[in-house]
Formats: sequence, C-alpha cells, structure tokens
Amino acid sequence: MDSSRLRITVAYCAPEVEDVTPVRVANGATVRDAIAASQIYTRHPELKELPDTGIWGRRCSLDEVLAEGDRVEIYRSLIIDPKEGRRMRAEIRRKRSRAS
Repeated sequence: MDSSRLRITVAYCAPEVEDVTPVRVANGATVRDAIAASQIYTRHPELKELPDTGIWGRRCSLDEVLAEGDRVEIYRSLIIDPKEGRRMRAEIRRKRSRAS
C-alpha cells in the first residue's frame, strides 16, 4: 500500500442521486484535486459551476488541504431561502388550522 497517497471520499447527493466515490490523492492534495480525481463532473455536468464544498459537513474552499480519511462533500444550491421556506410552511399550517 502506498502511504504517500491519501484515501478520500467525494460525495454528491441530489434528489434521486447518491454519488459517493473513493479516490486516492497525493499528500498535500486539495479539495479541488480530490474532486478532479473523482471525475464527478463527467457524471454530473450540472456541477460545471464551481460548487459549494465541505469536509465532513464543515464548509471549506476548494483550496483546503486534505487529510487521510476526509470526506469531501459537494453541496447543491438552495432552491429557496430556508427562512422563506419556514414562513411558507407556517402559513400553510395556519390556513389548515383555520379550515378545521
């Protein structure tokens, strides 16, 4: 086994998509390097814009240096602002409770 290479997982999830790809990258590799090694852009061309990324749920830049066992996560853009979504759901609940 080559100890100079890190074991990294690159994960992207979307509705009806779960792409989790293990890759090996050199010591000192960045998030950008791991994403390139995973070839995820080939399988998911919708990610052609620079994605939001994180490592184990913590947002990070594409230039963040990786450590052994890191899980690089690619985040989808939000469709709706979370605050607005909560307001909309609250309004629906209010209307339902008035109708009862």
